[in-house]
Amino acid sequence: METLDKLDKQILSTLQANGRATYDQIADLVGLSPSAVLRRVKRLETEGVIDRYVALLRPEQVGLGLMAHINVRLEKSPESQQRNPRDLFRASVQTWPEVVECDALSGEMDYFLKVLVRDMSAYSHFVMDTLLMHPSVQDCRTSFVLDRIKGTTAVPL
Repeated sequence: METLDKLDKQILSTLQANGRATYDQIADLVGLSPSAVLRRVKRLETEGVIDRYVALLRPEQVGLGLMAHINVRLEKSPESQQRNPRDLFRASVQTWPEVVECDALSGEMDYFLKVLVRDMSAYSHFVMDTLLMHPSVQDCRTSFVLDRIKGTTAVPL
């Protein structure tokens, strides 16, 4: 990938703020022609800088009123086991719709999950019947979000 220049960064900043901005609108903001903006955006897509376009929803507006951050510790893998507990856990996380983010961690805990659910009953059901029933999970610790101070998907450029 080539280094991003000032115009690329302006285009990306505009798209992060409004993914539905037209090439004409972006061109006006960055001082290029719409066709030049189109070429740059296509290049940024091809190079994988732009991953995808999405609509961002407000969880509470679709009935998901409880956000929890869960730190997960996995069992250590016995030498005789066919499949690594990390591989089993990673595959399972992909199938759990409640988990909207999952990051591998350094330190005491192995994974960090961001979970969105309807309410405490749904959270309890997820933890007791899904997460803690997983054969690779040894322990988990949860913090509940009381108030969201900042939430962005924009990458600093």
